[in-house]
Amino acid sequence: MNDKIKTPKHSDLIYDVGMHRGEDTEFYLRKGFRVVSFEANPELAKLCRNRLKSYLDKGQLKIVEGAIVDADAIKPGQTKVVFYKNNALSDWGTVCTDWAERNARLGKPSSMIEVDVINFQEVMQENGVPHFLKIDIEGADTVCLESLKMFQERPDYVSIESDKTSFANIKREIDTLMALGYDSFQAVEQSMIPKLQTPPQPPKEGHYAPQSFEHGSSGLFGAELNGEWKSYRKILHQYRAIRLGYVLLGNDGGILNKLTFPGSWQLQSWARSVCRLFTNAEVPGWYDTHARHQGVNKI
Repeated sequence: MNDKIKTPKHSDLIYDVGMHRGEDTEFYLRKGFRVVSFEANPELAKLCRNRLKSYLDKGQLKIVEGAIVDADAIKPGQTKVVFYKNNALSDWGTVCTDWAERNARLGKPSSMIEVDVINFQEVMQENGVPHFLKIDIEGADTVCLESLKMFQERPDYVSIESDKTSFANIKREIDTLMALGYDSFQAVEQSMIPKLQTPPQPPKEGHYAPQSFEHGSSGLFGAELNGEWKSYRKILHQYRAIRLGYVLLGNDGGILNKLTFPGSWQLQSWARSVCRLFTNAEVPGWYDTHARHQGVNKI
């Protein structure tokens, strides 16, 4: 007996989980999609309500304000949760204490505020399963993925911010996506999106919308990604090289960044060049994992 939730999937619907300043949400809206966007930082939610007021007024956009958290971490009847609002980098806001502590070690401390708890499963039951699910909520991306296990339908495409802290965590993310039926993947380096990505014409997703992507945007998605969709084995092979770049040259503890002897910059430059041979991208960079469901027509 199939006891999964039978909420329908809508081909014109996108979820933007981690709306930030609305960079991605506005792009999806301009392409003609209906969008449900999630934002925990009340200041950013207010900014987006003003920025995207015309879409809210005509019902194309819904903003869900609050934080998505692991249900096991919530007590019965609890409606509020601590959110660490980063004072220096607004996109580093998180509900994860360990992430907030890491940010503080990097010189970017947070302020603690209380925000509403959001039940992601209930929102999806109310609004439907989206065609594309973008998740970027600083350490809690897998909470949304776990919620998908409850549903019979799955988004055609999903993107998450990939883990930087260990290859084991990256593999765990890919394994979770595989268990949900996603069998093709792309690792998209984010820092170069404003320079390298342009919406295709004719469009492969929604309407054509000319776009100069802002720094921090997630960029193109779904069928409009022009990279190679890779198998489980190939994407893990790529992430091993990416992870090596983090270990050697990462901004938050890269081994070679700690060297201070004369000429150490040459060793760093050499390591960056070698890693780039395997990643074909900026090193160390930062990455989103895009996943395509096995049910998507791949012709």
